[in-house]
Amino acid sequence: MSSTGGGWAQLRQQARALETQTETLFHTYSQYASAANIPIKPSEEELRTESQLQEILEKRETLVAQLSRLLDSEPAHSSSAVKQNNLARHREILSDHRRELARLKSSITDTRNRANLLSNVRSDIDAYRSANPSAAEAEYMLDERSRIDNSHNMADSVLSQAYAVNDNFRMQRESLASIQRRIVGAASQVPGVNSLIGRIGAKKRRDGIILGSFIAFCFLMLLWFW
Repeated sequence: MSSTGGGWAQLRQQARALETQTETLFHTYSQYASAANIPIKPSEEELRTESQLQEILEKRETLVAQLSRLLDSEPAHSSSAVKQNNLARHREILSDHRRELARLKSSITDTRNRANLLSNVRSDIDAYRSANPSAAEAEYMLDERSRIDNSHNMADSVLSQAYAVNDNFRMQRESLASIQRRIVGAASQVPGVNSLIGRIGAKKRRDGIILGSFIAFCFLMLLWFW
């Protein structure tokens, strides 16, 4: 019984270690699918990583089979539910990792095919331009015309915004002038307001005359005693 328990623990430890190693290799392998400039052919490192993943998955398949046979060899009353759950969990993780590997391989293949297609299209375009210089010059002129049209469109957009702002300012000035006229008209209709405004203006003028006279007197006295 102790020998069986020790074998179970050792096999589970190996299975967990291989699961962790698989996760690490997945992190490396997934970078090829998201590479900005994926090579046309798989690199040696990519092939080595894929081969390592395949080998580890096969080792884990063997370990799961050994765990299953070991569990079946135990008496029914001594086979605990914990071991059953552990075995089921290892099988589930192995199945998930097999699907993940298939997904990554498909994604890398699609990315490589798109890169190859774009590379072939660019090569065909360059070859066509080399064989037809006049067509390349015409294409260049069309590109320049497109850039000029874009610049004109941008300038028109800026001018339209400027005209809209100017119209907004003009409307605001008209609104303020209208409000001022209404205020003056309303004030003129209130009895005594014009008279009060006139008195205030007259007082200001009188105060200005007095202040000016005093300053002139002081200046004359300064010149006199100087």
